[in-house]
Amino acid sequence: MSTAVKLLAQKQRLLKQLESDPGPNERAEIERLLEKIETALSLLDQQDAARPSDE
Repeated sequence: MSTAVKLLAQKQRLLKQLESDPGPNERAEIERLLEKIETALSLLDQQDAARPSDE
């Protein structure tokens, strides 16, 4: 399983946790983790964009 797929799966799980109305501390932790995932996904996108295509 690729890194991006793993990150997206983790993001989906965290978003579901947010829907369950967590307490303020848990919500803050989930939001912090979501920010880290978004950063990692952005970096992966930048790496993919920098690679020459195989066309």
